[in-house]
Amino acid sequence: AADDWIAVEASPDVIVVTADILLADRCIKAGAAVLAPNGKPFTPNSIGTAVATRAIMSDLRAGGDAVGGPPPFSKGDRSRFLSALDEALVRLRRR
Repeated sequence: AADDWIAVEASPDVIVVTADILLADRCIKAGAAVLAPNGKPFTPNSIGTAVATRAIMSDLRAGGDAVGGPPPFSKGDRSRFLSALDEALVRLRRR
């Protein structure tokens, strides 16, 4: 229900921070700027690959393969996130 609310409220005037790739896809389609918690932006050009990779990993996990998770959150991730968030806010202000 929370994802549905976020997706409905997403618009070109909104920045969404999420690690949920399917939610990111919905928000991009609504025109929102979308950032992962590590600062990597989800864009219309990158979201297709992210969705496909998510599907492949899900299939591997369903088949019993051990496929590990993302690396631990680092100081570099924090710095990248703060920089990307600042850039997104500046872009919104310029509109």
